[in-house]
Amino acid sequence: VQLQASGGGLVQAGGSLRLSCAASGRTFSNYRMGWFRQAPGKEREFVALISRSGASTTYADSVKGRFTISRDNAKNTVYLQMNSLKPDDTAVYYCATGVRYTVVERDWDYWGQGTLVTVSS
Repeated sequence: VQLQASGGGLVQAGGSLRLSCAASGRTFSNYRMGWFRQAPGKEREFVALISRSGASTTYADSVKGRFTISRDNAKNTVYLQMNSLKPDDTAVYYCATGVRYTVVERDWDYWGQGTLVTVSS
């Protein structure tokens, strides 16, 4: 299984970015997808996850109302639309795939390499 995250970059506070994560190696629509992030000097934390069909989503309180997770099962891709970005959103963002609908990091099976998002004030 391979996950390739992209879309990170440098953006000013208040701006937007859309991250993408392309998956290969197994049937994409059979698995939940999630986004996590790790800020400098901090542990990795949950950001958002989406069910197999895309009908259900869950967000961390810190991003609720600003970030939107979605997926396109025909393209084997999950997205994270990030709006109203804040300097505190600066982190490496990782996508993950798993069989469980869970916010617990250790329960996810495979991880992408991460993409850096930097939000300047």
